[in-house]
Formats: sequence, C-alpha cells, structure tokens
Amino acid sequence: MINKRLTFCHENWSLREPFRISRGVKTCADVIHVAINCDQVTGQGESVPYARYGETTESVLDQIEEVLPEVEGGTNPEELLELLPAGAARNAVDCALWDLMARWQGRSVPELFGLEVQRELETAITIGLDTPEKMAKKARMNRRAPLLKVKLDQENILDRVRAVRIQAPESRIILDPNESWNMDILRLVDEELAGLGIDLLEQPLPAGQDDGLREYRPKVPVCADESCHTSQDLPALTGKYQYINIKLDKTGGLTEAVRLRELALGQGFGLMVGCMVATSLSMAPAILLCSGADFIDLDGPWWMAKDREDGFNIQNGIIRNISGNLWGGTEKAEAAVS
Repeated sequence: MINKRLTFCHENWSLREPFRISRGVKTCADVIHVAINCDQVTGQGESVPYARYGETTESVLDQIEEVLPEVEGGTNPEELLELLPAGAARNAVDCALWDLMARWQGRSVPELFGLEVQRELETAITIGLDTPEKMAKKARMNRRAPLLKVKLDQENILDRVRAVRIQAPESRIILDPNESWNMDILRLVDEELAGLGIDLLEQPLPAGQDDGLREYRPKVPVCADESCHTSQDLPALTGKYQYINIKLDKTGGLTEAVRLRELALGQGFGLMVGCMVATSLSMAPAILLCSGADFIDLDGPWWMAKDREDGFNIQNGIIRNISGNLWGGTEKAEAAVS
C-alpha cells in the first residue's frame, strides 16, 4: 500500500441515561477515533481510554502520535504488537488497519481471519448500580432480554439481586461487582446467588488480589475481567477462574483478541465477549470473537443517545444490523461468510 495517512481524534458521545458502577458514574462516552486512508480507501477503528488501566485521553492520543510514522510507512497488525502495549491506543489502530486491509482487497475482515459471523446475536443488557427498587424497575423494563448484566458493589447485594430476579424471572443473569468484593463476601453470598439462578459472576475480587479463588469451588462460575488482558495472562488464571472476558480495549485490538480466544478455548476456559461503553464502531470488531462464547456483552451502543450511521440495532437484548458497512468490509464479502 502507498500514500497511507493516519488521522485520529477524541470524540465525546452522550449517553441516554447515567451509567453507574461501583467505581463511579458516566454520562458520556469518551472515545478515540482512528482513520487510516490509502488511495481513497479508508479503514477506521475506535477505542475507549480507561482510567482503571492508567489511561487518559491524552496518553492514548500521545501513543498513537508516536507510532504515526510507522503506521503511515506500512506497519501491519502483527508488527503493531511490538510498537504499542496492549490498551486503547493499539486497539483503535489495529482495528483500523484490519478494516483498511479488508476494504482494500474487496473482502471482509472475517474472511481475512477465516472466521464466521452471525447476522443476529444475543447481548447482555446492563442494569446499572442503584437502589433495589430502581434496579427492579430497570429489570422489568428489560425483562424480555434473554441476558441481563447487573452491576453491584458491597452494599445490599442480595436485595438488589432478588429485586432484579423477581422482575426478570426468565433472563440469564451476570453479576458484576467490578472488583469491589472480598473472599468473605463471596463465600457469604455464593450459595444464595446460585439459588437465585445466577449464571456468572464477573471479577468479584480486585485483580492481583484474587489468589483466594485458587482453592475456592464456587457454585456460581467466576469470570476474569480486569485480571485478563492478553494471552500472557492465561497461565495465572488457571485454577482460579472458569471464564474469561475478552475486551478489545484490554487486548489492544483484534489481532491479540483472536489469539487470546483460541488459546483460552484450547485451555478449557469458557468465553465472555465484553465491551466498554462506546459506539457500534467499538463493538463491530468484537463480533468476530463471539463464536463459541457463552456470554456476549456488547450493549455499549444501547447506552448511546445517538449512535454512528450504520450502527447496531439493539432491541430486547438482540443485536441486529450487523454488517460490514460501518466496519469490516463490504456487504458482499460479509455475506460470503454468513
């Protein structure tokens, strides 16, 4: 490829309502948009700087600026792994490179990876942290969704979960305390959570403080989120977690995410595919990871007051309008792997 040009910027997307977790409240999504143009063909990517991992908008923009000469000079996704660490900067550039390569060749990214994508997918709908009464109201509004994800902290755990379960008796439920529990809390609530039919518990303990899980045999399976970024983390998770949550902003893009998925499946981990709160452009590459996943949590666009053109249509927990128009290649190429 010749005449390649990389552009990038910070964008702010308003949410339709506040998004509350144990760490705080979001009212907007701050994302980084990357576009790589080559002779009138453009690939794009999006990522979310995350303070939990020491990232800011400015630090991610600086990282992309540092690799601009290499990317414009022809760096490919495998080479990018050596130029940038796992994180939001690498994710946005990596996804833009794959999008560009697919469009340049008149193919689709799924074709380039040899992966299949579905036209519709079930996604979790997130119930933000709130009073049991307000969480019950949100659960009732979304009771037709086949999968709910419930945000928690240390307070009123069982009251909140019971309130949601009463209003959504048929839905599968993921609980996500965002690292706010300890082993004493986990042991105290595990049996009752199992009795309430909870399907998955996502990262209850702080990453790096989860050794207590090694000798623990939970009734509700436990999933690593903050404890799992790349394939290099898998050895430390064996014997502690039954599932891992793959997020592109943690792996630093699709290249490493596909590698992590394959290795995790080969080592017997169950899969969850997750996201940060962002537009459909952040979600679209993650669709490639969903085959074989037991839990899919890609409801970021559902929280947007307004999404990108050609974005996902999410109703009652079902993602529709999955196409290559926004990201990933042509409709004709996508149809070939459906």
